[in-house]
Amino acid sequence: MPDEELTYLEYGAYDEPFPPPEMAWREPNGLIAIGGDLSSQRLINAYNAGIFPWFNEGEPIYWWNPDPRSVLFPETVRISRSLRKSIRNKGYTIAFDRNFKKTIESCAEPRAYSEGTWISPQMQQAYWRLHKMGVAHSVEVYNKDDELVGGLYGISSRGVFSGESMFSSERDTSKIAFVALAWYAQYAGYSLIDCQIENPHLLSLGAVNIPRKEYLKILKSAPVPEADWVFDDSVDLSKWVPDRVERF
Repeated sequence: MPDEELTYLEYGAYDEPFPPPEMAWREPNGLIAIGGDLSSQRLINAYNAGIFPWFNEGEPIYWWNPDPRSVLFPETVRISRSLRKSIRNKGYTIAFDRNFKKTIESCAEPRAYSEGTWISPQMQQAYWRLHKMGVAHSVEVYNKDDELVGGLYGISSRGVFSGESMFSSERDTSKIAFVALAWYAQYAGYSLIDCQIENPHLLSLGAVNIPRKEYLKILKSAPVPEADWVFDDSVDLSKWVPDRVERF
């Protein structure tokens, strides 16, 4: 049973405060509020508070702040030998924000293991608005034929980049996008990549779980990077070795 009554948010009340993190339910892990809307200001406020929306089409909007939090520190990204080989030999190119709309649409396509998607048209429109504001960004992987074959998108919030979803239509391309994100996060000065909830794919790339309290501390105190979201074509990700960072 939950410890606290779930907070219901009012539609159109864009600056309505979210509940404090200690009011999040333990089961389901991190559920903290319901309702409201996906207005740009509410979404920005949510991410600045460590909260994100996640719900299926036809459901009310559920807001989450899980404990623990799955994150990746850029310097700990794992780049396997086979992944470096794919980056080096397959002729892929990286771009940021070249086609955000196509990237989020590709992320929304059903997967082999699932019939539906939580990235509904409503969600796509909300994040497209954030993209036009310079808040949401995409990392894109193109093959030799200039076809978009992998990528991810997410939200820049203070000194944290919150990844929302990724896709691949060719082997390793979502991993390549993630490595490109880790490189840029370190280059631009993001303190960490928020992976939200752990999964085997992200764990294989170096994601770890940290207490929600620690995540929120980093979110609130990390310096805000001066990020231009332009990929440096001179960077060879197959040879990139992240700089080590002393943290705790």
